[in-house]
Amino acid sequence: MSTAEHAETNRRDFLYIATGAVGAVGAALTAWPFINQMNPDASVLALASVEVDLAPIAEGQEITIKWRGNPVFVRHRLAAEIEAAKAVPMSDLIDPLARNANLPDGDQATDVNRVVGGKEQFLVMMGVCTHLGCVPLPNQGDYAVVEGSEKHGGWFCPCHGSHYDTAGRIRKGPAPQNLAIPQYSYLSDAKIRIG
Repeated sequence: MSTAEHAETNRRDFLYIATGAVGAVGAALTAWPFINQMNPDASVLALASVEVDLAPIAEGQEITIKWRGNPVFVRHRLAAEIEAAKAVPMSDLIDPLARNANLPDGDQATDVNRVVGGKEQFLVMMGVCTHLGCVPLPNQGDYAVVEGSEKHGGWFCPCHGSHYDTAGRIRKGPAPQNLAIPQYSYLSDAKIRIG
């Protein structure tokens, strides 16, 4: 192979590589608007966190808010609900894990590990059954506290019969896990931010 042929080959290889590189950059720049439009818009990003005022929630009352398209239960528990949850031996639980996004993954599902900041009167958890994603009904099920003729705390998913106790832990039925606790923090004694 002569020097002229070798130079021609190198120049041709360079032109092929340069053309391919320019084509790849052009394809990426052309595709970018289509890829970028798949990012969440401002309205979705605004739902990334939500603040909840706890002051109007009376003892024994529960509210449901929407966060990231899912229901979140915020319950002001009665003392009887807290005591019932604390009295449950860990060996009685189907799911021994806290499932609390505010704690390390392996923490036990004690009542204290199901709340944040030691404020045991407020239980904040995702309102989505861990079996098939239904929404459990509050103040129902075999593990609600009965005072007089009323049930307090506890959740029941009528779709397939999952029963959750007063700390949102699965106790009976096909659901494999406790109701998840989202990441949240206290902004003050009467206000939280979820997310």
